[in-house]
Amino acid sequence: MDNNPNPKPTDPLQPHVVEPVLPPQSPAPVVLAQKPPEDDHGAKGDVGSGGGFGEFISTIGILLTALAVAVLMILFVFRSYQVDGPSMQSTLQNADKLIIWKVPRTIARITHHTYIPNRGDVIVFTESGLSAFGQSDTKQLIKRVVGLPGERVVVASGVVTIFNKAHPTGFQPDKTLPYGKVIPNTSGDVDVTLRPGQVFVCGDNRPDSLDSRAFGPIDANQIIGKLVLRVFPLGQAKAF
Repeated sequence: MDNNPNPKPTDPLQPHVVEPVLPPQSPAPVVLAQKPPEDDHGAKGDVGSGGGFGEFISTIGILLTALAVAVLMILFVFRSYQVDGPSMQSTLQNADKLIIWKVPRTIARITHHTYIPNRGDVIVFTESGLSAFGQSDTKQLIKRVVGLPGERVVVASGVVTIFNKAHPTGFQPDKTLPYGKVIPNTSGDVDVTLRPGQVFVCGDNRPDSLDSRAFGPIDANQIIGKLVLRVFPLGQAKAF
């Protein structure tokens, strides 16, 4: 029987504490509260079973977005190329890695205008022809712009001469523009007047270049973009 005249009611929400019986004059006991039982809906349940799937979908979305941005950049902004062959030596060497700027060509498409690069620009363009087996063969070539729309281009006696309104008696771009310092004699026998939207292109290594002297002027819609940067070899990186 409990002789305590004022028993304390038991609070079911308080942890159960056991108080040992101590001899008189002993120091106050140290009471250790029991840890409340772990709530099944506590921290361990904060991440539900669907959290992993949500993170997976989010990661896939980020990857697809990055891929779409990369594709758009390649299609409309810039693209990297590697030189294959000696036709642009000594300006460019075989295996040089280049950045081709496509924005002017993209803007021209959007605005329905014709993109005409400047004389002396180095451009990449597509050229269709026949392979050795008689099949259609489309290549991407890199050459320098020599003649512009409406001009008369004459190649004779190893020299390129341009006739236009500003120079009715003709001038020789290889001898007047900075790039001409690396240009050897230009072989061939050409006399052509360019139509609107056409440019005349040549490789800087004139003795070993397949260019407009062989396949004629190219149309502006064949142009992919212009060379702006050589990024490799690192020791020869250069802006154009």
